[in-house]
Amino acid sequence: MSATDPDLSAAHAEVKAEIARTDTKTALLLAFVGAVLAGTWTIARDVPLNTAAVVVGGLGLVLLLAAAGLLLRSVRPNLRGRHGFPLWATLTADEIGAAVARDLAADIVGLSRLAVVKFVCLRRAVDLTQTGGALLVAAALITAGGAL
Repeated sequence: MSATDPDLSAAHAEVKAEIARTDTKTALLLAFVGAVLAGTWTIARDVPLNTAAVVVGGLGLVLLLAAAGLLLRSVRPNLRGRHGFPLWATLTADEIGAAVARDLAADIVGLSRLAVVKFVCLRRAVDLTQTGGALLVAAALITAGGAL
């Protein structure tokens, strides 16, 4: 074993932990977006809305739906991936040991790229959620104020 093996193992564990944290954040945000969509629908169907509120609120809902789509894309399994479970499912026990020992650095690279993709989707979804939420608040204020 070389001196870099513990460093590679630590880097591998760090990347896997970052993916897990990102997936947890994604799940929480997806639940929040779903609750906001359901709550908005419940309120909007019982309140008389003017045209401005419908337009602003509709745009907010579209942004929230786009955020939900990004979140779902972020957690969508990649079964054709070169690293992790899909690869391991095709190998024997001896081949897994050899693959992990030989390809740990490549696995770190692949998982790091996956983590970045997930993080970018999550970041965009947060931005869309904030903007969509602001538009829903504006629609509520328009409705409460009676603006046309």
